[in-house]
Amino acid sequence: MTTFDKVYEAVKLIPRGSVATYGQVAEALGNKRLSRVVGYALHVNPRPGVIPCHRVVKRDGEVSSAFAFGGANRQAELLRSEGVAFRDGSHVDMAYCVRALPLMR
Repeated sequence: MTTFDKVYEAVKLIPRGSVATYGQVAEALGNKRLSRVVGYALHVNPRPGVIPCHRVVKRDGEVSSAFAFGGANRQAELLRSEGVAFRDGSHVDMAYCVRALPLMR
């Protein structure tokens, strides 16, 4: 299994109506320094309808301005449709953030 495959498996574990940060996904891979790799993997997500990359946000809750499947507005729209609340137009309420993801092996 490649690192990207592990990213996709970790992201699939984020429940509907919740978010995780790039760093949390990287920690699930066993290396919290891989947050940029997580971003690269999500940017080329081969199955956007199956792998919910819209549920991954920056550490401060900001949606990605480079969201590959329609931009930041689309990411916010998808999260709102799942019931995720926002502090402002571009930052999710981090009360919707998962505590941790399981370690991917």
